[in-house]
Amino acid sequence: MTVGSFSPGATSGAGELLQLMLDGTPRTRAELIKLTGLARSTVGARVDALLAAGLLTPSGEAASTGGRPPAQLAFNPDAGVVIGADLGATHALVALTDLRGRVVAEKAFEIDISAGPEVVLDRVARTGRALLSGAGRRRDELAGVGIGLPGPVEHSTGRPVLPPIMPGWDNYDVPAHLSTSLGGPVLVDNDVNLMALGEHATMYPHVEQMIFVKVATGIGAGIISGGRLHRGAQGAAGDLGHVAALHGDGIPCTCGNVGCLEAVASGPAVVRALLEHGIDAGDTRGLVRLAKSGDLAAATAVREAGREIGHVLATCVSLLNPSVIAVGGLLAQAAESLLAGIREVVYGRSLPLATGELQIVASRTAGHAGVIGAATMVIQHVLSAEQVEAQISSAAAG
Repeated sequence: MTVGSFSPGATSGAGELLQLMLDGTPRTRAELIKLTGLARSTVGARVDALLAAGLLTPSGEAASTGGRPPAQLAFNPDAGVVIGADLGATHALVALTDLRGRVVAEKAFEIDISAGPEVVLDRVARTGRALLSGAGRRRDELAGVGIGLPGPVEHSTGRPVLPPIMPGWDNYDVPAHLSTSLGGPVLVDNDVNLMALGEHATMYPHVEQMIFVKVATGIGAGIISGGRLHRGAQGAAGDLGHVAALHGDGIPCTCGNVGCLEAVASGPAVVRALLEHGIDAGDTRGLVRLAKSGDLAAATAVREAGREIGHVLATCVSLLNPSVIAVGGLLAQAAESLLAGIREVVYGRSLPLATGELQIVASRTAGHAGVIGAATMVIQHVLSAEQVEAQISSAAAG
C-alpha cells in the first residue's frame, strides 16, 4: 500500500483519528475537532498525515452556515487492495478487494489440498498476481494477503497444526511462502473462522453473538462473540466436526478418532451412507443435485445429517446463546433439507429463552464469506491504529 511522505511530527494519533472515519461518514475538520475534543492544530496535523497517506480523501462540501461551505473528508477505500483466498479440500476462490472488503475481481478453480503447500500456494500466488494485473493495480498497492485453510491453524504464526485432510501442511510456514511471492503482511486462519468473519461483516454487522457452520468435506464452526471473532486460547475454538456425534459409535474419522460428527454428517459421510443403500451420488455435489431435484432418499439423508449437526449445535446454543446460526458450505446448498433437520433438533432440545429469537438460516454471502472474511482479517490488521501509525512513521523516516 503506497503511503505518501510528510513530517514525522504529524503522525502521532493519526491512526486513532482514522478509526472514527472507518464508518464511511464524511466529516469536516470542525466536526472532527468537536468529536475528539482535540485542538484545531492537532486535528489538522493528523488529517494532513492521513491525506498524504491516501487514507482520507476529499468528499464534497458540507452545508454552509454562512460563508464558504466547509470541505468534507472521508475514508478512501481505494487507497490499497487486499488479496483474500478461501481454500477447501477440492476448491479455491481467490479475490481482490478494496479496503472495505468489496470484491473487485475473483477467480475460482479446482485444487487438491493434499497435493501439498507448495503446489497449492503457488497457484494461489499466480492467481493473485493475475487479479492485480487485471485490475490495473500495482504490487506496492497491495495492503496484505489473507488466506483461509480447511484445518486447524495457529493464528499467531499462520502455520497449520496437524490438519487431518492436509498431508504435508503441518507446521508449514504459509505466510513466508506467500509473502515471498506476493508481499506482506500475510495472515492465515481456519477457513470457517474467516467465513464467520465475512458473513458477520457483510450481513450481520450489528449482531453481537453468532455462529457460522460450514458443512462440506468437513464440518466446522466460527464463533462471533461480543461482535468479535472468538478463536480460543490456541485458535482451536469451533472445531465442531470432531465433537462426538449422537449416532457416531464406531465410525472412523479422518482425525484418527471414532464417532466424530464429521464422520456421520459431512458431505462424504452422507454420500457413503447412501451408497450402502445402493444409491451412488458420486460426491457431495452429486448429493446436492439429487436432494435439490427432489430425490427422496437423498433429501432424507441430508435431513438426517442436519439432525446430527443439530444435536451438537443444541449444546452450543445452551453454552453461547447466539442470536444467529448461519449455515454454509457445499452441503448447505441443499439448504431446505439440511436446515430442516438442524432446526428440528435445536428448537426441540434448547430452552425457549435461548431459542425465542434465534435465527437458523442459510449463509447469505453466496459462497463469498471466506474470501470476504480473509480480506476483512487483513483490513482490520492494516487499518488498526497501531499499524496505520507504523506505516506513516515508516514512510516519513524513509
